[in-house]
Amino acid sequence: MSKKILANDGIDPIGKSLLEKAGFTVVTDKVAQDKLAQEINDKQYIGLTVRSATKVRKDVIDACPGLKLIGRGGVGMDNIDVEYAKSKGIEVVNTPAASSHSVAELVFAHLFNTVRFLYDSNRLMPVSGDTQFDALKKKYAKGIELKGKTLGIIGFGRIGQAVAKIALGCGMKVEAFDPFLKEASINLEIEGVAQKISVKITTVPLEKLLADSDFITLHVPGGKVITKKEFELMKNGVCIVNAARGGVIDEKDLIDALNSGKVSHASLDVFENEPTPNKELLSHPKISLTPHIGAATEEAQERIGVELAELIIAKLN
Repeated sequence: MSKKILANDGIDPIGKSLLEKAGFTVVTDKVAQDKLAQEINDKQYIGLTVRSATKVRKDVIDACPGLKLIGRGGVGMDNIDVEYAKSKGIEVVNTPAASSHSVAELVFAHLFNTVRFLYDSNRLMPVSGDTQFDALKKKYAKGIELKGKTLGIIGFGRIGQAVAKIALGCGMKVEAFDPFLKEASINLEIEGVAQKISVKITTVPLEKLLADSDFITLHVPGGKVITKKEFELMKNGVCIVNAARGGVIDEKDLIDALNSGKVSHASLDVFENEPTPNKELLSHPKISLTPHIGAATEEAQERIGVELAELIIAKLN
C-alpha cells in the first residue's frame, strides 16, 4: 500500500521527520483547491493533512476512494465534512490541545493592544509623531487597566480555559459560559514553583455573562453567537475579541455596535469572508486586526506537527 501523505497546508519539520522515520513519504507542495482531488488520486495519497485554508468537502471525499485519513492541524473541523468522511471509512483526526496557549496569548495581545490604543498609535506615530506628539499623547491618555475588570469567556474548552489562566494571572475576574460544562478547575502553574494553585470556575448563563463583562472573548467552533440581540444585553463600552471562527459575531451588527458606542473596541483574528474580509471592518478605527494567526507560533506549530504525526502513525501503520 502507498504510504504517501499530502500536507497541503504544510507541517512542522519535526512532524514531517517523524512520519518519514515511520516509513511515510510526506509532500508539502501546495495544491490548489480545484486540483486537490485529481492530485490525491494521481499521486495515490492515502493521507491528507490541512489547516484552515484547504477544504475537504463531500465532493473531494467522494472523488478520492483511496484516501484513508484526513488530519486537521489545529482545533476547528469546520472546513472538513467530518461525519461524511467517517461514514466512508476515512479516519479524521485533529490536534485540539496543541495550539491552546498560543491562541490565548494572542487574545491578550489584542486586549493589551486595545486598552492602550497601541494598534492605532502604531499607525499614527510613524506618520505624525514628530509633528503632533503632544496631540497624540493626549489622544491615547485614557487607557485602562485589565486588572479588576471582568472577562467573559464564551466557550470554556481547552482554549477558553487557557485564556482564563492568563486572565486570573492579570488579576481579572472571570465568568464563563459553556452549554456543555458546569464547572472547570483552572490550574495556575508558576515557573520554578512546584506548588500549583487551582481555581474553580462555575459557568453562568450567557445572559449573565453578557451583562456582567467588561471584555468578552469567544472560543466556540462555529454558529452565529453574537448578534444585535446579544449586543443589546452587554454593558455600554464593552470590548469584544474573536479569535475563534469567522461568523460567530455578526459582522454587520458589530459595525453598528461600534458606531453607536455600545462596543468601544473590537479585536478580530478571524473573518466571515476569509481570505477577503469586509473592507469596512479592515478600515474601522476601533478594530484591532490580525490575519487568522491564533495558532501561528513556532511552539504551537511544532506541537501540532508532532501530535499530527503521532496520530497518523497510530492510525495508518
